Amino acid sequence: MDDKGRGTVDDSDHADAAFEALLAEGAAVPTEGWDFSWFEGRATEARPSWGYAMSLAGRLAGASAALDVQTGGGEVLDFALGRAAPKVPVLTVATEGWPANVAKATALLGPRGIAVVASPEDAPLPFADATFDLVASRHPVRPLWGEIARVLRPGGTYFAQHVGPRSVFELVEYFLGPQPEEVSGVRHPERERAGAEAAGLEVVGLRTERLRVEFHDIAAVVHFLRKVVWMVPGFTVEAYRPRLRALHEQMTAEGPFVAHSTRHLFEARRP
Repeated sequence: MDDKGRGTVDDSDHADAAFEALLAEGAAVPTEGWDFSWFEGRATEARPSWGYAMSLAGRLAGASAALDVQTGGGEVLDFALGRAAPKVPVLTVATEGWPANVAKATALLGPRGIAVVASPEDAPLPFADATFDLVASRHPVRPLWGEIARVLRPGGTYFAQHVGPRSVFELVEYFLGPQPEEVSGVRHPERERAGAEAAGLEVVGLRTERLRVEFHDIAAVVHFLRKVVWMVPGFTVEAYRPRLRALHEQMTAEGPFVAHSTRHLFEARRP
């Protein structure tokens, strides 16, 4: 084989090695909690203009008893409490359903005197009626409106940032193909408004935004799909290797893969 031929083989081997190294890196990163700092330089997502964590800090400063539902690793609640201090609720508790996150949140929030209660996301909230004047949640899988209304005191507030419909669906549909409305529209804010109102809550604020997301390499895609497991259910590197390779080649040739997240800020009050 001539020098040109050897160079072509070497280039191909190098490209294969780079692809495999990125896959291995994305597959090895721990997925516990909701700390997305690993993505720095690998992926970007525009943030909603309302600044949920800082807004939550203001709500905590005015509450006497607060509950954070599906707290993840406790990162957002910990940040908000730090900004609210010294005006923090007398009672603050959190729930989380994923055991790895329960452990992480307990380690983070325990020093603040906050109990993290292991509770599946679809289970009734393990608290008495009318316990809290503030219930918060960042990106709940599905808000249990009847339970939220039950544990709120009269006059209490539910304040949360929800993931909206078709969030990052450019990536989802790259792997799964076009999705039907019953899948893509399940988190529509107007459906959630109707659910909250049916549970007896008064919706006093609802804002929505669509935000640009960029994935700069295939490791970021792999880690994202491992971390946000409901995006492509059952995702593994081996199951989707051909699509991952095609996407890697596309990103190498054309630049970042662009998608869009949707978020809505939800505020409801128990009369």
